[in-house]
Amino acid sequence: MEVKKRDGTLVEFEEEKIQRAIFKSFRSVGTSISDEKLKKISSNIRKIVKDKYPTDHIVTVEEIQDLVELELIENNFYKEVKSYILYRAKHTMDRKVISDFEKYIDDDYTLKIIKSINKEFDNQRYPIDSLFMKFESFTKANMTKESLLNALIKAASELTSKESPDWEFIAARFMIHLLDEKIKLSEEKYGIVDFRSKIQFLTAEGLYGKYIIENYTNKELEELGEYLNYERNKLFTYSGLDLVLKRYLIKTYDDEHIENVQEMFMGISMHLAIGEKNKVHFAKKLYDILSSLKATMATPTMTNARKPFNQLSSCFIDTVPDTLKGIYRSITNFAQVSKHGGGMGLYFGKVRAQGSDIRGIKNVAGGVIRWIKLANDTAVAVDQLGVRQGAVACYLDIWHKDVPEFLNLRTNNGDDRMKAHDIFPAVCVPDLFWKECRDNIDGDWYMFDPHEVLTKYGRSIEDSYGDDFEQFYKILVEDKDISKRVISIKDMIRLLIKSWTETGTPFVFNRDAVNKANPNKHQGMIYSSNLCTEIAQNMSPSETVSEEIITEEGEIVIVNKTKPGDFVECNLASLTLGNIDVNNKLELEEVVSTIVRALDNVIDLNYYPTPYAKVTNKKYRAIGLGTSGYHHMLVKNDIKWSEEEAHLDFVDRVYEDINYFAIKASNEIAKEKGPYKVFKGSDWDNGDYFTSRGYDSDRWIKLKKEVHETGLRNGYLLAIAPTGSTSIISGTSPGVDPIMNKYFLEEKKGAIVPRVAPGLNTKTFWLYENAYNIDQNISMKACGIRQRHIDQGQSVNIYITTDYTMRQILNIYLTAYEAGVKSLYYVRGKSLEVEDCESCAS
Repeated sequence: MEVKKRDGTLVEFEEEKIQRAIFKSFRSVGTSISDEKLKKISSNIRKIVKDKYPTDHIVTVEEIQDLVELELIENNFYKEVKSYILYRAKHTMDRKVISDFEKYIDDDYTLKIIKSINKEFDNQRYPIDSLFMKFESFTKANMTKESLLNALIKAASELTSKESPDWEFIAARFMIHLLDEKIKLSEEKYGIVDFRSKIQFLTAEGLYGKYIIENYTNKELEELGEYLNYERNKLFTYSGLDLVLKRYLIKTYDDEHIENVQEMFMGISMHLAIGEKNKVHFAKKLYDILSSLKATMATPTMTNARKPFNQLSSCFIDTVPDTLKGIYRSITNFAQVSKHGGGMGLYFGKVRAQGSDIRGIKNVAGGVIRWIKLANDTAVAVDQLGVRQGAVACYLDIWHKDVPEFLNLRTNNGDDRMKAHDIFPAVCVPDLFWKECRDNIDGDWYMFDPHEVLTKYGRSIEDSYGDDFEQFYKILVEDKDISKRVISIKDMIRLLIKSWTETGTPFVFNRDAVNKANPNKHQGMIYSSNLCTEIAQNMSPSETVSEEIITEEGEIVIVNKTKPGDFVECNLASLTLGNIDVNNKLELEEVVSTIVRALDNVIDLNYYPTPYAKVTNKKYRAIGLGTSGYHHMLVKNDIKWSEEEAHLDFVDRVYEDINYFAIKASNEIAKEKGPYKVFKGSDWDNGDYFTSRGYDSDRWIKLKKEVHETGLRNGYLLAIAPTGSTSIISGTSPGVDPIMNKYFLEEKKGAIVPRVAPGLNTKTFWLYENAYNIDQNISMKACGIRQRHIDQGQSVNIYITTDYTMRQILNIYLTAYEAGVKSLYYVRGKSLEVEDCESCAS
């Protein structure tokens, strides 16, 4: 038996289609029908068609639907037949809307996307007639195909709301189609027929690095091209896809689109797989994770992997020595890092204070502020690839004599000649200061000149921490021959809070917590962090040695040799916790182990902007595996942020698993490729890392033994970056922060685009809490719980309103100190706009 469709084509009569339609009508009104009854009704309709219609009559779809209505009435299903009639009416209207779209659009694929909306999305919340009305309001005479697609993108994005959040995904589908159309034109122009020929073209044009075709055969390129999964384009929201198009996809020198999204993910994966024994297999594994948005590589890695200039690292930290030559070398290092798109942390704690002596002449040193201003001017002058000005955080110890002026660098009062508005100030704070704030707030705080201390005692106060620091500090306080600057603890707190509430800075680096937990304390000290406060690795200044060499002609040549210190560089990536089933240990381990291996490969594949960074990176092989989508993950697991016990217990388990799988993965790589150079004597080696964290379960005891016997590939493993931009790409919440709004408006291309919290629906709407409504002390406790499992730091923001008192703000920092939090990023007030560093966002 045949049925005539509305377009005149003939298809086989299928009882299953009738059964599905009836089932939907029952479901829509909350009732049910047995399979037996369904089959009886559909069978009866077939019998009526066969017995009562003329033999030469071909029944139509409309006639069958009429019979369905009659059968439902015959069986007294009145509620259900009403739903079925409405269902028919809606589909009739949708066909009319499609017809209306066809008056403007003759592209079959665009019409296919429009038709798919009804099938894949709830047509009550995502009706295509709403899309048409919005689209039609943007149309005008003689629009091109591109203009019409842009109108559809704009229409869908503007329909996004709390009630209908998935318009973000629908808008992205139109955007992908527009991109594909542009790429198709470029491919035709340049004779590109497949993935292999595209890579060959991009390499010949100098847009891809030669190392790709040098390491992959034509057959392997063809295999990887066939592996691309374009269905994964549907995972993107409009905002995420827009960011990828603007920043990451390769264009020709004539600004033509040439690389699509899946090719980008594969290109990155192929680059990071070079050096693997089975690079094709690993490239596929990494591609699956990146293209499924289960993890994101850092911004420099996503931007530069696969390209000729492959600077893949995010974060750099330098220790500024107390010499003129050393200071300028550090500024030059920053200029080189900035030139290549990296963010920088500069530690100024060793530089002598204002009024210190120079070559024995007293009261002539200008202090650290003038040098920080030089870093400020360098940030402005040497921009990041012409895209944005350089970014640098300047760190100073809270016992340094110049701290009061340092804390006023970005505030609105005082002498503008003493300002540096383009740097990000950060203070390094010992436990002693927080204990004094808590227990002796009416007491005094003493500040010293590091040069004077070193000259008299032959040791630097900044080279000590914990009990050793506290003893040295008390000795200096009691030493009448050491000059001091004294300020009441209350006044120091006022300076801090004034800066926090006006500028969102200084960042805070809790140096005792960092150094006590440093797994490589056998090799040195950690003085400060990076631009986004998540990196914590050994640091030391470089030293220059001059040497006279006599040439064959008898001439004297002065050669300057540099003994490199620990110049920190870190390579970042983030697990997208909102897109991973964190309760599935097999999935979590697969993602963690793959990304750890990819990050380890970055160390060997990277271009280094300074030779000092390369030396340090090879020494420690440090990586920074982080997380984004923290709030998204909580909500997916039915946990509210403010449900303290459930929240803390859950993340304690999740981050312990992440840490375990990361260490296990690094150990597996060490078995294969060898441990990092200074593994012997580390806390990883002697087991203190595991013991101090209370890792005493069977799996940890076994892993501890494995690490001791076969080593660890990476001296540092975990660091939580802010992920400002990459979390938008993966459609999740940033870093480990709570969302600021469930629904907000964002300006894009001169238009206001609505955006919603990830995974927003009627259930999750009530689980999401606004960052400003959350008790920040709970956030600090959660940060402390995570910190036990993170060997480096976390980019964690504090959210305050104008109702917060000075005491409440101080208490948040004290809670963080007591919880063992290593570092704190911005203080974000509702009226205060601060800008994340995208150089460090992973």
